[in-house]
Amino acid sequence: MSDKADFYDKLEIQLEDTTDFPADYLYKFIVPTTENQVLEVERIFNNLGAVITTKKSKTGKYVSVSILVNLKSASEVIVYYKKAAFIKGIISL
Repeated sequence: MSDKADFYDKLEIQLEDTTDFPADYLYKFIVPTTENQVLEVERIFNNLGAVITTKKSKTGKYVSVSILVNLKSASEVIVYYKKAAFIKGIISL
């Protein structure tokens, strides 16, 4: 099993133990400002009624993206982390 699979498995267990779903979940990402990564992140969550806020770093090289969205289960949280993981240069917090 890969380290990423272990990470997602542990996160799913932790979420199930600490959260009563459905629940609001806050994703936080950092992406470079050089390409369309912010738009890519927004596209993942657009159809979910998510509240998305962005803030540029002091240097302007990065954008923090916060997404508040109501999800049905811990496994659904993991699905969206996995979708975001394909975005070039993204950092999940």
